[in-house]
Amino acid sequence: MSTLAKQNFRGAYHFSPRVHWMNDPNGMVYFDGEYHLFYQHHPQGDTWGPMHWGHAVSKDLVNWEELDVALAPDEHGMIFSGSAVVDWNNTTGFFDDGPGLVAIFTHHLEAEGSHPIQRQSLAYSTDKGRSWTKYEGNPVLSHESYVDFRDPKVFWHRESNRWVMIVACGQTVCLYHSPDLKSWTFGSEFGSGIGCHDGVWECPDLFPLAVDGDAERTKWVMLVSIGADPAFAEGSRTQYFTGDFDGVAFTPDAASAQVRWIDHGRDNYAGVTWSDIPAEDGRRIFIGWMSNWMYANQTPTEGFRGAMTIPRELALETREGVATLVQKPVAELEAVRKPVLSLRSATAREAEEALRKLQLVSCEIHARLPISGAFGFKVRAGGSNETVVGFDDSDMAIYVDRTKSGLSGFHDRFSGIHAAKLAGAREVMELRIFVDAASVEVFGNGGQAVITDLIYPDTDAAGISFFAARPDAVIDALSVYDLTPRNRG
Repeated sequence: MSTLAKQNFRGAYHFSPRVHWMNDPNGMVYFDGEYHLFYQHHPQGDTWGPMHWGHAVSKDLVNWEELDVALAPDEHGMIFSGSAVVDWNNTTGFFDDGPGLVAIFTHHLEAEGSHPIQRQSLAYSTDKGRSWTKYEGNPVLSHESYVDFRDPKVFWHRESNRWVMIVACGQTVCLYHSPDLKSWTFGSEFGSGIGCHDGVWECPDLFPLAVDGDAERTKWVMLVSIGADPAFAEGSRTQYFTGDFDGVAFTPDAASAQVRWIDHGRDNYAGVTWSDIPAEDGRRIFIGWMSNWMYANQTPTEGFRGAMTIPRELALETREGVATLVQKPVAELEAVRKPVLSLRSATAREAEEALRKLQLVSCEIHARLPISGAFGFKVRAGGSNETVVGFDDSDMAIYVDRTKSGLSGFHDRFSGIHAAKLAGAREVMELRIFVDAASVEVFGNGGQAVITDLIYPDTDAAGISFFAARPDAVIDALSVYDLTPRNRG
């Protein structure tokens, strides 16, 4: 067994750094056959500290190779969150031959006797991200009044033939545009009087998605994360808006008047999407930091702290007449499945008997069940440990109960039950549950209801069981897969 696999609570198929601290995903870009994942990283400690950009690459979104630190603090400050793009047409003038990668990030400078100064800067790479040169003209964008001015997400807007930046500005986001990533013009501001403002706005993203796969019915989606505030039990979380974008301003639709969360668990924060996914692929792929600022510095891992969610494909689907953001695990995860159990038209009692024989830490449970009463699975069960993933028919909601999931005393708000309502009445529900060493991720109703939660069970708590209000209820299909990628274990 590898050293990585032995470390306490390290997931088999979730990315985490070899050592030390990690938080927000940064700079996700696809280039020359590789998915790049940068991330906020403190390479000298297991809690938040001077921020660098860590770096990992993957060819399949499952098996990751960790590379050297990409960006380190300098005279302009720490390296806070940001994005990366392929400059296909050399708009920057950084590249002599062909396209290259450009990172757009926040320089965070601590200032004695004043609030920190946050400004946007550039770095570029001519060797597929293996080394980076900071632009000598940094910073390229600053603001005189915003104390919080960070987390730039940049994309090429084809219709206006220029770059667009969305950047967090305290309790709003601002949109800028540029011909070359160096000189920026203010376009508009969004956020006043709409959405949740329970914490500082962070890590925005903005992208188009076809509604129900129809390219003639495209909406723009804006993601905005909300920092933790002690007054609110949820801690840090991420909301989304839908609407239109004309290259300058985002106009929300009527559905955005209601606050909508991308995840109803506690541990999916600061997520953004990959840029430059090839058109022939066509997916919008998302990943989030699997933690919560309420307790992120206190989670009981050893030697490292922080992990990412599984990558997810985002889509807009009409649910109850509203274009709703849904998340589906990327198809690449199916390539590492090892079938363990497959049942068809089995009773709840038969499913329980079959599951009771299994012992799995890293696995996927895929079930299609009739909605005919409450039911659920217990995972990572053993001794006093169990994490319950269930369906409550009284309010048509899925839930994760981590009150007995293992270690929880490191924070008084960690233990709890988190629920997500299902939109649209259905006779049969599809449930996909991804379980790993320290996490459960639940996708209900085709990814419309999502719950992501950390758990910290005993190492040998690996049991799985099933329960149902009606033991004679017939399960359409139940599959269980071991998930252990080739570079682990």
